[in-house]
Amino acid sequence: MNKKLSNTSRLLLLIACAALIFVLFTPIWRIELSAPQYPEGLSLTIYANGLKGNIDIINGLNHYIGMKTLHNEDFVEFTMLPYIIIFFVLAFAFVAILKRKTWLNILLGLFVIFGIGAMVDFWQWEYNYGHNLNPNAAIIVPGMAYQPPLIGYKQLLNFGAYSIPATGGWIFISTGILLLVCVIIEWKSYRVNKKHFAATKAVLVTISLFVLLGCQSGPQAIKSGKDNCSFCKMTFTDPKYGAELVTQKGKVYKFDDIHCIQSFLTSKIADVTGANDIYLVDFAGSHSLVKVSECFLLQGGEIRGPMDGNVIAFKETDSLKIMAVKMKAVPVSWEQINK
Repeated sequence: MNKKLSNTSRLLLLIACAALIFVLFTPIWRIELSAPQYPEGLSLTIYANGLKGNIDIINGLNHYIGMKTLHNEDFVEFTMLPYIIIFFVLAFAFVAILKRKTWLNILLGLFVIFGIGAMVDFWQWEYNYGHNLNPNAAIIVPGMAYQPPLIGYKQLLNFGAYSIPATGGWIFISTGILLLVCVIIEWKSYRVNKKHFAATKAVLVTISLFVLLGCQSGPQAIKSGKDNCSFCKMTFTDPKYGAELVTQKGKVYKFDDIHCIQSFLTSKIADVTGANDIYLVDFAGSHSLVKVSECFLLQGGEIRGPMDGNVIAFKETDSLKIMAVKMKAVPVSWEQINK
């Protein structure tokens, strides 16, 4: 049995080694905040050795709701993380030079353990940051927590919080993928038997599908009595008039009336040039969210939305016909109501 690494794996390890050096100088993660009073948004970028961005403004806002202020010296991670990255730079080079498969497998295990540990630590920090609030804060919303999302988008009062890896984070993820590719290459070359490799391939496909599905952005269920309209800021009381806008980055804007989403799009309160899809709530049935391109609309008559939009949507034409007679309304298209 050949226990030495192939030249291909060694080359990939050296590429990953060089790429990891850039993680020391580029932002690893970023959190963006958007609100009507900050149309250009606020950002918080996380480097290996500290925080950068609109820290002072964010600390000022957080003071009012009792959240802790952010200071680099409060995070022991910023002292340890540069050394951990340097360790992995040396470890990738070490494995490439020694050319031993055993060390490659150990490196993969250490890399995975660190990745999981880092995300758990990040989640725990966000949890404490968003839940341990000052009871004497100027603004207190009973039962409200302000934990930012680990990844993706989350609405926090009138702020939308968006969390995603930055350049350094994507580099770190890419080096992990390269490391996994090296392991796969060596397993394939070993070929204990075809069934073993087929099973490994099936597992990898399953993991890939899981990751892809987990990264897909889409609409979120509207929570009546809890969610607020992204335009008028009113709390949802009757979701069947609602609508949603989902951007390509995964941000979700919710609206309690079709009139509100129209006003939001024309007022340019937020940069939605990367809009991915618009969804309208099916007025009938379970009030599911349906892509606007697949909806049938009614307007006028006795329709009275929360903000007098006077437009309702349907997934099926049968429901539309019944409600058209009942509401004395007329069918319209999305293009017609947006003229």
